[in-house]
Amino acid sequence: MENWSVEQVCNWLKQRNLGELVPKFREEEVSGAALLALNDRMVQQLAKKIGHQAVLMDLIKKYQQQKSGLESLTYCCETPFQKFPEVISGKNLKSFFARYKTLQWTSSYTLPDFPYDVKCILAEKKCPDHSMRIKIIEFLQADMTKYLEGSLYPNSQQYNIVVNALLQAYPFLDEDGNGFLLWKRALKDRFKYVRRPIEDDEQVLRNKCKFGHRRGQTRKSSFAENKLDDVQMHTEEEPAHLKGSTMDLHIKWLNQEYMKTQRNWEEVDNRMNATIEIRRKMISDKAPLKDILRLFPFLRCPYQLFREFQLLTHMDIYKKTVEILEIYSENILSLYVVRNNPINIMLQENLKQHTEEDVLKYMKMTAACLLLPEVFGDDSSLFAAVNEEVKAVTPVLEVKNPFNVNSCEFALYIEREELAQLDDCTMALAALVAAFHVFNIPCPKRIHRTLNFLESLVFEVRNP
Repeated sequence: MENWSVEQVCNWLKQRNLGELVPKFREEEVSGAALLALNDRMVQQLAKKIGHQAVLMDLIKKYQQQKSGLESLTYCCETPFQKFPEVISGKNLKSFFARYKTLQWTSSYTLPDFPYDVKCILAEKKCPDHSMRIKIIEFLQADMTKYLEGSLYPNSQQYNIVVNALLQAYPFLDEDGNGFLLWKRALKDRFKYVRRPIEDDEQVLRNKCKFGHRRGQTRKSSFAENKLDDVQMHTEEEPAHLKGSTMDLHIKWLNQEYMKTQRNWEEVDNRMNATIEIRRKMISDKAPLKDILRLFPFLRCPYQLFREFQLLTHMDIYKKTVEILEIYSENILSLYVVRNNPINIMLQENLKQHTEEDVLKYMKMTAACLLLPEVFGDDSSLFAAVNEEVKAVTPVLEVKNPFNVNSCEFALYIEREELAQLDDCTMALAALVAAFHVFNIPCPKRIHRTLNFLESLVFEVRNP
């Protein structure tokens, strides 16, 4: 809650039937940190009704008590063998320390001390140029590696913590609401770049096998060379309307940049803007998806998929999806129709194993996302394949271990082939909705009601 924005606080109020307080909270710019620091006098100024004051103070008090409990648990973990001998014995040892490290990250992470030139730019609230962004990312990566005790494999939650800390300290880096995805993508690319020199290391190969990076290639460099050759061969055989020298240069540059570990995202945006007309013509002419992706591989990146959606609709699909899941999750999970669903049963079993508010919220949002087709009586196999093989040809999500914070995996598939790997349920749901629009794919009737519900909220057509 400490890292919540003003809008997240307002959504939290609406969920607890305190919607009347939202205008005042917005006016006073009450963020998550400010909310937890409120005293009796401040609450009285924000809420005029005694009932609202009582409810608000009670909610704040309960959260602070829960936070105190987590802090005391962290303190106890400093001497785990003395305090919890029964917990850390045998098979539970690995999970205990994994949980302990997560608590450490959640409660104690602080940004590194940036170099003097970076501090100057940030102090002046100037958006950094490409070279300065790289320097910031390099320091964040080195700092994360220190927290991970030398490991080069952060999980999604740890990426989120670091990027949230950066944007909380320097809100102007958010860049029209797309900053989170941009900085997270850049940070992940930096870790890939650092890992590349050790790609033949035995431990690295084991990790690749563990996380499913088995595509038949032996080394990344040879894969990149083959892919680039394919693109160049393809561009030589393109129809006349693609053979303009300027357009050809844009397409070749995009394909070469896609192969790089560190990418110039600003220039990628510019060149994707310059080629949108041809890209939309190919899609409207029903060109094969493989051909479109071969020419414009950045559509495989969630950020560019969302950006393409925004260029077409002027809507921020990721931001809207976050709002949808935060507002409707509790209502969806309380419905009788999903009570005995295997997803809900799996959720309830996993909720018992955690107490952290952020983890519980993440699990509930994931369950609500996966249960949407059940609510509307649609075919869930056309929406998401949970721990199963993808069978649908239309856009569908592949979800593995949905309630395991450390090993959950989300991916978007189209025509039974993986288009993009995704960080969490929110990004996955946004990518699914965006894919239908970006690639102009008709919605199957057996999933129509679910997508119609989501689109009505994204486009603010009506209030379901």
